[in-house]
Amino acid sequence: MKTLLMAIELSPVLIGLAILVFFGMLSFGPLILGAVLIRERQVGVVVKKFGTRSLEPGRLLALNGEAGYQADTLAPGLHFGYFRWQYRIIKAPLTVVPQGEIALVVAADGEAIPSERILGKIVESDNFQDARKFLLNGGEKGRELAILTAGTYRINTSLFTVITSETAPQHDMLASQLRLQRVEPDMVGIVTTLDGRPIDTGEIAGQTVPGHENFQNAQAFLDGGGRRGLQEQILLSGTWNLNPWFAQVEQVGMVHIPIGYVGVVISFVGQAHVDVSGLEFKHGDLVNAGHKGVWVTPLYPGKHPLNTRVMKVELVPTTNIVLNWATRTEAHHYDEKLSSITVRSKDGFAFSLDVSQIIHVGALDAPKVISRVGSMQNLVDHVLQPIVGNYFRNSAQDYTVLDFLSARSQRQKEAAEHIRAAIGAYDVQAIDTLIGDINPPAQLMQTQTDRKIAEEQKKTYETQEAAQVQRQQLVRQTSLADIQNQVVGAEQGVNIAELQANALVRQATGEAQAVRLHASGEAESIRATGQAKAEAYRAGVEALGPQPYTLMQLMQIVGERNVRIVPDVSVSGANANPGMVDGLLGLMMRQQAHEAPLKK
Repeated sequence: MKTLLMAIELSPVLIGLAILVFFGMLSFGPLILGAVLIRERQVGVVVKKFGTRSLEPGRLLALNGEAGYQADTLAPGLHFGYFRWQYRIIKAPLTVVPQGEIALVVAADGEAIPSERILGKIVESDNFQDARKFLLNGGEKGRELAILTAGTYRINTSLFTVITSETAPQHDMLASQLRLQRVEPDMVGIVTTLDGRPIDTGEIAGQTVPGHENFQNAQAFLDGGGRRGLQEQILLSGTWNLNPWFAQVEQVGMVHIPIGYVGVVISFVGQAHVDVSGLEFKHGDLVNAGHKGVWVTPLYPGKHPLNTRVMKVELVPTTNIVLNWATRTEAHHYDEKLSSITVRSKDGFAFSLDVSQIIHVGALDAPKVISRVGSMQNLVDHVLQPIVGNYFRNSAQDYTVLDFLSARSQRQKEAAEHIRAAIGAYDVQAIDTLIGDINPPAQLMQTQTDRKIAEEQKKTYETQEAAQVQRQQLVRQTSLADIQNQVVGAEQGVNIAELQANALVRQATGEAQAVRLHASGEAESIRATGQAKAEAYRAGVEALGPQPYTLMQLMQIVGERNVRIVPDVSVSGANANPGMVDGLLGLMMRQQAHEAPLKK
């Protein structure tokens, strides 16, 4: 117990001594104990000032304790034995590679790089953090194939120089070269490698090498026999860790095949040429995809990732193509160089024709066409132009100008049949041949115009003559119709007259019968009246006697008939003349007196 109490009493003293020893080591440790403190964000690079052995010629780092820069570095912590009189410790900061960037490395020591290469091979060295492994594993001096990706590294800066985007300008580089290689969507990256064996004679690009992870593992590319220069393989859309000293990337757009077209691939690289076109196709060669030559299978509408530096894609329209031998040009511009066809007729006149040719190339026939002629423009310039032009020049010699004009549809039909057979041998379908404007000499055109006018006038006269004949026939028919109307009228009049006559006869018969009956009735009546009157007279005579009854009858008649017994004017006297005058005046006055009431 006493011992424990003594220890407790002595502990403050021991603690104080310990503190004194610690600060003494900090102050005098480097001198007395050779102590070195390396912090967490540091790496200690050791330089030995002298040693029992010297480095081999050409070497920079010591592996076996030789004087000079040491391969081994000091990790964070407290290290002893590195006396100042023998060692110099360089406290270098850690190497930091930011996200989205890479860092390049240059080795100051190692084996010499072989003459066929320009970059040091990749060896196991824990991402250049173990200099001893780098040197013992055969690491090479100079620019390195290996790169550092994003992260923090403890690098022996005496052996390795690390180039980041921050230090790039100091090494004649751009900061952008130290960023990750990004290939944009709808683009492809065409790669050119700067290291490897030369491309074989007769080739324009290095063949595809498997296993190098899209050029990110440069050592695998070289070990697999990768060639220096343009590469067949491309990079698709994405982000890639590429060493700019090893590979350069050019971005180009994907090959776009629009609707209504196919793309015929002409490859300048690939496997050995093996013709698959068959014995019937004797005007070119076709190969399978991946071989050198014209691919037998075309590319259909869409976007295709192709290396356009080693391949050519010829667009072939699969819709109908109109070609004009005239002053106008279609939107495809294949007929830009075509013009009206000048021909000479049988009668020696020169005139020009405008011709339109409609063609069609099938999708499966497109590779044959391209294999035979090379391009659609060559098809137009070297096949269609001479076939169409020469046909019309030859055929025009068999006809006069006016015959050609008058039988244009027949000439067009003959041309279509001939051209269809001629270009069918080139795997091209002729849909139709159309003759446009025909431009004969002006004098012949005037003759043709006059002839046409005369023909039209003749037709007009014939039409007028026919109209006159028709008019005459119409008048004749009209007259006949009128006469017929009269005949019909006369016939109807006769019928009516007959009917009227019959009616009159019947009427007269009826009237005669009526008169006869009436007369018979009247006779009977008169007879009866006469008999009655005779009976009356007889009775009157018997009653009054003959004279009295006669006087009575006479007086009755005078009264009924207003017979004047006394004259209205009486003239008397011996002298007759005055009496006559008076009589006349009396008559006149009587007449006026008689007319006055009538006027009222």
